[in-house]
Amino acid sequence: MKKAALKTQKVYLVGAGSGGPGLITVKGREILRQADMVVYDYLVDKRLLEEAKEGAELICCDTLGKKCTANGFLDAQTKINDLIIQKARAGKRVVRLKGGDPFIFSRGSSEVEALIKNGIEFEIVPGVTAAQVASCFAGVPLTDRKRASSVVFVTGHEDPTKDESAIDWNSIARCGTIVLYMAVENIAQIADRLLNAGKPGDTPVVAVSHAGGIRQKIAKATLKTLPEVVEKETITPPAVFIIGEVAALEKRFNWFRKNRRVLFTGLSDERAFIKGTYLHLPLIRIEPMPDYSAFDQYIENIRQFDWIVFTSRYGVEYFFRRLKHLGHDARTLSNIHIAAIGNSTRRHLEKHGVLADLVPEDESSEGLLREIKKIDLKDKKVFLPRSDISDKGLTEGIKKLQAKVISCDAYRNVMPTDLPDIDIESFDEVMFTSPSGVRNFLKRYGRLPKKVKARFIGKVTQNEALRCHLLD
Repeated sequence: MKKAALKTQKVYLVGAGSGGPGLITVKGREILRQADMVVYDYLVDKRLLEEAKEGAELICCDTLGKKCTANGFLDAQTKINDLIIQKARAGKRVVRLKGGDPFIFSRGSSEVEALIKNGIEFEIVPGVTAAQVASCFAGVPLTDRKRASSVVFVTGHEDPTKDESAIDWNSIARCGTIVLYMAVENIAQIADRLLNAGKPGDTPVVAVSHAGGIRQKIAKATLKTLPEVVEKETITPPAVFIIGEVAALEKRFNWFRKNRRVLFTGLSDERAFIKGTYLHLPLIRIEPMPDYSAFDQYIENIRQFDWIVFTSRYGVEYFFRRLKHLGHDARTLSNIHIAAIGNSTRRHLEKHGVLADLVPEDESSEGLLREIKKIDLKDKKVFLPRSDISDKGLTEGIKKLQAKVISCDAYRNVMPTDLPDIDIESFDEVMFTSPSGVRNFLKRYGRLPKKVKARFIGKVTQNEALRCHLLD
């Protein structure tokens, strides 16, 4: 019997946005979650790749020879095109995840041309480009009724195979706002060209490096002093330069600089409508266990338990993954009481059709234990799906209530290997959510500077900080 011919799949070019995983569009995120294979630019925030489904193939363009500013990327681009076409013809759902927007200095046209040439259907999903992120996170509007009625995006790094530049600097100099991409290496020459084209030397400029992220850095200059300031302030790629009268508004509009800056080291969802600006740097990474044989046995016999206590959203996630893997669903939990450590965990339970019977106001192990103590658990069977390095205090506390407690590892808690270099002193406060986050911070960044305040969720986390001498 002949095998059915593989059906060529549609390819999606998706803009990942710039500055963080939250700046991808809703549509882009939904498509990413359905992909069998994701070919992504190396500047894409790696946390966004966690949205890919389990088992999806993830390929960084670095491995194909493509770098941010490297010459000779034409061969690498051909490899990318060939790979996308090959996988689409093999029936794979391919997402080409591009930094920023697919059609703004992102070489999206090369990939589209290749798809058209090979008769492969495609769609393009826009993304938030670096100019927009730099503009908003630096408080510099690109247009303003009084200061700029036009804006132009210009590359500072043209195709090296061109015989001559296609940029008309005389015309560009007359625009209200000029935004330069990929211009750090050539900023002195570009500034000279704009000055020679008649742009006044006192024109305000704002340079934004790593826009929208925890490493964002801003430098202010005039067009005349720009090269000197870039060198002095160590502005590095990726960077965007905003040139024009609108740049003078940074002093008044820059909320990112004026707000209290809090480095949040946990894995919780984005925090909004609270004082200060929270910048996320997860100091732990969640991975599945290498072996679920013991965990699966408990799930197969889950009806023996009176209570299940979930201490994180990841406990919920991996519990229901295994439940589904074994051919069960939420109906298996009927007549079992459910406790959740906090509202994030409660919301994740609700996604699986389960309402928590107990959620403490104090979202911590201590708060959860205080609420559990109000319940008669004598001789009751309690199941705790936990992290492989979780604190044993909650388990022991419930045991003291004469309950029969089974704690089993549902997932691994590991230290990320790609934590960036950051200036901790640029933050007003660092917020720690777990003992492992405290330990990982110390390993990567050392003790907390005296001028930076520490905040802890739960006594267990605070006690670990004291034990490890986190504070100078």
